[in-house]
Amino acid sequence: MHRKKNKEQKSFFEDIYAEVRKIPYGRVSTYGAIADSVGTVSARMVGWAMNKSSLADPPVPAHRVVNRKGELTGRHHFPTPTLMQELLENEGITIEQDRVKDFTHLFWKP
Repeated sequence: MHRKKNKEQKSFFEDIYAEVRKIPYGRVSTYGAIADSVGTVSARMVGWAMNKSSLADPPVPAHRVVNRKGELTGRHHFPTPTLMQELLENEGITIEQDRVKDFTHLFWKP
């Protein structure tokens, strides 16, 4: 039974990772939008998958997934608390007070 759960979890994560990989460079999406697009009801599950995404191959741009207000709520799960912001800024996204500036303009809906 334990093996089946791990296999289902891996497939679920891979579905989420595939969707997150579609987020264009310089754009962001939300946990909820990703959850809706893969057919799950929980944005929290997407967050959980993002926490494990550093192990995925090919890489997952988890820094492009923010909360519904454009806040960098996942920043504490990166190797440093500023890395998420740095990665977004490297893509030309402005961050002010841990929030994506012009979030509605930069939001990508799957």
